[in-house]
Amino acid sequence: MAEKSNDVNRREFIKMGSGALAVGAGLFTLGGGDAPALAPRGGLTEGWSLDRLPAAPRRLSDLTHELARRGLSGEIGRTMKDAGFGYDEARVKGMTPDQRYAEAIRLIAENAPLRIQAGERIVGSATLREAPTHRTPVHLEPSTSHLTLGFERGLSLGYRGLRAQIEARLARGGLDGKGRDFLQAMLVCLAAAATWHRRHLDLLEARIAESAGEEQVNYRRVLENLRNVPENPPATFYEAAQSLWFMFAFQRLCGTWSGVGRIDKMLGPCLERDLKENRLTLDEAREILAHFWVKGTEWIGWTDRPGSGDAQFYQNVVLAGVDEQGRPILNDVTWLVLDIVEELHISDFPIAVRVSDRTPRELLRRIAEVQRRGGGIVALYHDDVAIEGMVKLGYPLEEARGFANDGCWEIQAPGKTCFTYHPMDMLAMLQRPLGLDPADGPLPDYADFEALYGAFLAEVRRMIDSHNRGADAFGTGGRPTPLVSLLMEDCIEKARGYYEGGSRYRAFAPHVGGMANVAGSLMVIKKLVYDEKMLSLGELIEALRSDWEGHEQLRRLILSRFEFYGNDNEEADAMMRRVFDDYTAIVAEVPQREGVFRPAGISTFGREIDWRRAGYEGYGPRQATADGHHRGEYLATNCSPTPGADQKGPTAALNSYCKLDFTRTPNGATLELKLHPASVRGEEGIDAMVALMRSFIRQRGWFLHIDVVYTAMLLDAQRHPEKYPNLPVRVAGWSARFATLTKEWQDMVINRTQQVV
Repeated sequence: MAEKSNDVNRREFIKMGSGALAVGAGLFTLGGGDAPALAPRGGLTEGWSLDRLPAAPRRLSDLTHELARRGLSGEIGRTMKDAGFGYDEARVKGMTPDQRYAEAIRLIAENAPLRIQAGERIVGSATLREAPTHRTPVHLEPSTSHLTLGFERGLSLGYRGLRAQIEARLARGGLDGKGRDFLQAMLVCLAAAATWHRRHLDLLEARIAESAGEEQVNYRRVLENLRNVPENPPATFYEAAQSLWFMFAFQRLCGTWSGVGRIDKMLGPCLERDLKENRLTLDEAREILAHFWVKGTEWIGWTDRPGSGDAQFYQNVVLAGVDEQGRPILNDVTWLVLDIVEELHISDFPIAVRVSDRTPRELLRRIAEVQRRGGGIVALYHDDVAIEGMVKLGYPLEEARGFANDGCWEIQAPGKTCFTYHPMDMLAMLQRPLGLDPADGPLPDYADFEALYGAFLAEVRRMIDSHNRGADAFGTGGRPTPLVSLLMEDCIEKARGYYEGGSRYRAFAPHVGGMANVAGSLMVIKKLVYDEKMLSLGELIEALRSDWEGHEQLRRLILSRFEFYGNDNEEADAMMRRVFDDYTAIVAEVPQREGVFRPAGISTFGREIDWRRAGYEGYGPRQATADGHHRGEYLATNCSPTPGADQKGPTAALNSYCKLDFTRTPNGATLELKLHPASVRGEEGIDAMVALMRSFIRQRGWFLHIDVVYTAMLLDAQRHPEKYPNLPVRVAGWSARFATLTKEWQDMVINRTQQVV
């Protein structure tokens, strides 16, 4: 491994100070002035101050910062246009779906606007506005997401190697008409990718002829680096970074929302070889990789309509962990990615680091240094727990060790898995047997708590059985995907597409949300109705149907008397564990059927916002809950405690979460923590964050994401978005600029408990 300390300050401890926080290449700066006198939750009494970290260490060039500034400002994204071209209907008449799709890819490659900015070291841009709307331009059908393509295979073979595999498969024969048609469509897509590549080379040659000086030197450098790739395997780190981006960008241009995957595993060996042979320095490699990161900002500004965040395009990056043989992945690219995120604060590539008890403290410290700058950009997987869960489900160990995510945190074998998931509201599954859905029928009566709990589990089982019936045919027929399938294992050999049984694995995961509120409600009902007989079940249900009107004293008694999940309270956590174990046991009864994995997951991904008022799949809107909440409140997200219920700090919340056996949820269950910045000052703050990570590892959590942000700042940003154009926050499985969220999504983030380490 090459020495990491070319830059002697790269791992010095960062001292906290006061003054300005420069975030995102200078777009967000807090200056002086009086701060609101708001006491943050969790016991700090100093109020909200403007004490901040100093500016991140400056390692990258002014030009790189300027390119980042332009991308983050939305200047580039605002130039995107709808495709002004389409099918020649006479030409496509009679074409098969795969042929028609491939024709769309050809038209995109020939006609999409190109963008090459002066000074950029990495080129290739997804310039058509249909793509961020999750459609394939020209074809205008929904595109493919929730996958990480096999870019590692693409790098090792190049387009030339993929073309050779397709031609060899065609020559070997034994194909039906659909198989031959599909493989021919793949070749058309490869030819289209070559056209897009040739157009870039031509444009670079034109730019060279029109320019002079350093600008011309850079165009020449980019041109020479692009000539060989992605047609051929890369020979250098620079070629590898360009090839990875070019393959990724062409898929994005055509509407595919793929994760990037394990970038340090893919690029690290190339960099190590180049450093050893003195082809470049670590500083030069950082600059190249930073330009890769800047390219990820190019969809910012494509629309000015708020939603669930402007960075929700699933371009996730995974760092560290182990390779297929169990050897650790930790190299210069791992450190460079963290350097770049710290300095540029680009949130458009959500990063998850795979950690375990073998992870060196140095890496945990570096993660903490980056995390405490806010934005929730860097999260953690427990490597061993995730791998064990995949193996228990049925993945071979080697495949499980190679896991990456699909766009949020659901994991899969990258480049080999056709994946989707089915969101379900577990709280609705409790409210129906309680007579709250609908809320105007006869009052139910259960002789004891176990009878009520059994009725709830019967509703859970009914929904999982329904899910399994729908999952049986998943991935055996669907929209055409010749371009996507190029980078999916076995699609060429089987001569079938991603959605047509071509991928090596298929997974359709059930995901429930609202579990914390289910557990809290069941605990309250058991205690007050059945154990203490303080009131009848009918009386409690009447209070819930009325949204606690006339029963405010009872509601307040519940909130003040009970400790809920998230406080390291054994009674509350035991109920959460019981619900978790029973749900996962029901799902595990059918781990795989008809060739389809059904890995259990727990998530809301923001759906708790819509479930409040719209319900889902035959269920009505959420009603008032027995754990003391009004109709319409923001309730628990993912596998986190209900906002405001976790009153004993982040360690208690983590302890509650880690009492669950996450090898039973191979598709994930996440804890979110929002930490007060003042509580992570100085060396003590770094040590406290590292201790949290160590506890997460020791107690075998699954996925942990930490956001360090002032609630008061979020409230101010909600009132004055113009002051905070690049304030990123962790939303769910992604980060996004706060100003691009709707008020409801902003409120959901604001509502999380402000914790103090």
